[in-house]
Amino acid sequence: MLENLPPIFLKFVRFAVVGSSGLVIDFGLTYLCKEKLRVNKYVANGIGFFAAATSNFFINRNWTFENHHPDVAGQYIKFVGFALVGLAINSVIVWWLNDRIKKNFYLSKAIATIIVTCWNFVANFLFTFK
Repeated sequence: MLENLPPIFLKFVRFAVVGSSGLVIDFGLTYLCKEKLRVNKYVANGIGFFAAATSNFFINRNWTFENHHPDVAGQYIKFVGFALVGLAINSVIVWWLNDRIKKNFYLSKAIATIIVTCWNFVANFLFTFK
């Protein structure tokens, strides 16, 4: 069944699966830092997001994009660069939904995560792992 999907859609599905593992890392670390360690919610958000991005780089490189380019460091820098843009987008969305519109912090973070997943896939498909 999956083999009948267009290659880009299959990559997006894999990217989303990897993102799910990153989601566990992201939300887990964000929760730990924010709730247990009493770190500022935006700093906690950044820690969770960055740890997930690092994990996702290695899994996406090998499984999603099946990329074996020898410049791993260069790809990592691009990936993290796009993740940092994603973090900025994520933080603005969380701030807007949580602080301005008064939605639950974790609901705001979930919405931001969906939007940033789309951004990250397109950026990494077109530039990091082309």
